[in-house]
Amino acid sequence: MSARGVSVLAIWLATALVPNAGAQSPQLPGALPGVKTGGSANVHLLAHIPVRGFMQTVDIEIEQELSRPYVYLSRSRILTNEAGFTIVEIKNPAKARTIYTWQIPNAELSEQGLGGVGAKYFKLNGRYYLVNSFQFGQSGPNADLGAVVFDVTGLPDTSKIKEVGRIHAPDAPNGFHNVYLYKHSDGRVLLFATSIGEVKIYDMGKFLSGDARYGLVGRVPVPAGTQIVQAAIPGYVPPPQAIMAGGNLGGYHDMYVGYDPATHQDKFYGPGSGGFHVFDVTQPEAPKLLTTVKAAGMDRGHTFTPDPTGRYAVGESEYQYAPLRMFDLKPGLDGQVQAITRPIGAITGDWRAVLHNTEVRWPYVFVAGFEDGFSVFNMMDPTNPYFVGSYYTCECPHEYGWAGDRQAPRGRSVYNGAEAIDVRNADGLIIISDLESGFWALHMDGFEGWNGHQWGVPNISSAQDWDNGPEGAPKKVS
Repeated sequence: MSARGVSVLAIWLATALVPNAGAQSPQLPGALPGVKTGGSANVHLLAHIPVRGFMQTVDIEIEQELSRPYVYLSRSRILTNEAGFTIVEIKNPAKARTIYTWQIPNAELSEQGLGGVGAKYFKLNGRYYLVNSFQFGQSGPNADLGAVVFDVTGLPDTSKIKEVGRIHAPDAPNGFHNVYLYKHSDGRVLLFATSIGEVKIYDMGKFLSGDARYGLVGRVPVPAGTQIVQAAIPGYVPPPQAIMAGGNLGGYHDMYVGYDPATHQDKFYGPGSGGFHVFDVTQPEAPKLLTTVKAAGMDRGHTFTPDPTGRYAVGESEYQYAPLRMFDLKPGLDGQVQAITRPIGAITGDWRAVLHNTEVRWPYVFVAGFEDGFSVFNMMDPTNPYFVGSYYTCECPHEYGWAGDRQAPRGRSVYNGAEAIDVRNADGLIIISDLESGFWALHMDGFEGWNGHQWGVPNISSAQDWDNGPEGAPKKVS
């Protein structure tokens, strides 16, 4: 498309999709003063399932096949010791319902840790599995537990859900805060799991076969010379997971792994100590650092999500008032510079809070934001992103979030509200996990699904093609 064509399309999208500024719904009955409710006129509520207790729902994952209408919510144990996961059935999203909840035994014996924090699914040899990651600190019977794996092939018959094994990390207790499942270009299903100072890589085929090392095949290190940042920014309040782990912010956080069809590389995008790091993991046994993003005010990376081409990426740092920043990775990937030091664009919602996790379906970036909830912006021009929709899910007062103390959980922090987000590509369903209010399902007018080919980009996102592998990867000859 010509530059003029792109400009015309951008103008059309701006006029067609920017929500009516006066469309916010009136104050709901019983809402606390100052609580924001409703949303933009083009975003509609399909379902809301409240979950008992503050900070009970953490990560969220939706299966991508319409024939398997299941959502997985990871459950923390901050207040109730209900560490585990919940399954929500969304065959009719407007009638979403909870069909199953599992809790790990003896969670109350651990004095520290968030409990269940990550939920991701994968498919291997025709069967479906859920990986639920855990963090229990260094006390109790689960000090070195990283994740529990379940066979969920038999859904909707919940009696057929079976635990198939557990992944322990005795060399790095405190468990796995984040997990990411990836269909590698070589055909393997790989689990990337955050651990102290690194990300561990597990071959799930080996794990299911009973490998003595749980299928561990590689490690993504924090680059040499990177410092573990604890309070590099004045007024910085460590996020909940850091507080529960004693303030140690070393290692990685909300990572992404994707295939680059232009270079035929599998790439790991890791936010963490020292900024944001991109590794070549085509050979996961020996990852190679490609480039680093280290911009002012971003010594600690929290979320890092590239577009389908791998050139542009959205970075988030976990401190109040921080905007999301857009980066052009090309100079670093081409070897022109050792590190990217300046963003090319930025965007923020309510400047008093902080946007949290992101899912990119180019040109849209879907965001889960603390205190506010759901928002989506257009990054067709990454130097000038703009919002096109929003919906408040937290329905909570300002600075009424996690204070780091189980006995007095609330304090003057913004760590409350939408924790995680996912998007089903087949029909555009948007799901939210909110620390305050539980599960939400939303729909945005004009977004009926996503395929990169419709936008002239590779059909690559966090949604995996478990049967065929990443688009553009050479087919393996058996």
